[in-house]
Amino acid sequence: MFSMLITQLMSTSAADISASLPHSSGASPLDASGSRGFPPPLSISPQAQAVLSGPGFGTVPPPLPEPHDLQGWRRHIAEHNATLAALLLNDVPEEACSATWDKISGVPIVRARPATCLFGEGKVLLEIHGGALIYMGGELVRSAAKLLVMRTGSELISIDYRMPPDHPFPAALDDCLAVYIELLREIGAENLIVYGTSAGGNLAAALLLRARDEGHAMPAALILISPEIDLTESGDSFRTLLGIDRMGLLTAANQLYANGQPLDHPYLSPLFGDVSGFPSTFLQSGTRDLFLSNTVRMHRALRTAGIVADLHIWEAMPHGGFFGAPEDEEVFSEVRQFMGRHWQSAVLGARR
Repeated sequence: MFSMLITQLMSTSAADISASLPHSSGASPLDASGSRGFPPPLSISPQAQAVLSGPGFGTVPPPLPEPHDLQGWRRHIAEHNATLAALLLNDVPEEACSATWDKISGVPIVRARPATCLFGEGKVLLEIHGGALIYMGGELVRSAAKLLVMRTGSELISIDYRMPPDHPFPAALDDCLAVYIELLREIGAENLIVYGTSAGGNLAAALLLRARDEGHAMPAALILISPEIDLTESGDSFRTLLGIDRMGLLTAANQLYANGQPLDHPYLSPLFGDVSGFPSTFLQSGTRDLFLSNTVRMHRALRTAGIVADLHIWEAMPHGGFFGAPEDEEVFSEVRQFMGRHWQSAVLGARR
């Protein structure tokens, strides 16, 4: 749910740049609302069709602050985090899982555990939360961790990494690396899977690039859910799906995060890094996901480097999924099976 809401709140207007995009004679150009007018396909569940027919598609969000307007960014981020908090903070009953604050190497983290774990003792999913590299800090980290615990059945640690405007690159990556190194020492690489959604996928992949570059061990596996791994937004789907997905271009936020560094630096856009030595990787996207090109290009980069990589694309799924439609449970069923294979778990039962 939180990824879906973030994309609605954060998107850059598709209509604002539609005039600059080439349209073939068979393409449906963007109209003034940013919509391209494609109805939901009948090939998806009724619940998913309802989501695609609902709000958030084709709407034009308010403009983002200018890059130099730090106070404007602080106000913008606080307002949208408050909106998310009102919807998320009570989503998971307290008795369903534990989720407590702690620190690792001085970095705030949430330790979360379901009432019944599907995986062995000492197995930890290291979550790096999404949020366009600027949202979802503070108590929202705990809320997102509880949701992911219920979906994966795994004990997890979620990092409340520092974010812009006060802490641009490389602060978030520094925090993730500090936690990762300590977890390697505490539980060992074989007991650790790194997981990132959207912007968290950016940091998850960048984390492994930097960890490898600095001589640290790789985790048991990597999971990238619709990862924002190209801050230059150069892939085909950034044009072909603009105005179809609820997500828009995040250029302003990407520039704020990068802090003047080149957007194609591998630690900012891991798609352009050398992924040799990466662990087995699970990648997920959908045919209406603006980050579809990110996901398929990363899959090709991994396969070219000889890495085992599983690519899962869902019919008509936009960025952030379908708000709990059956297709969303299919995604996490595949995620749980992938985790189990890499943790050699014998318990892969279905979990809501």
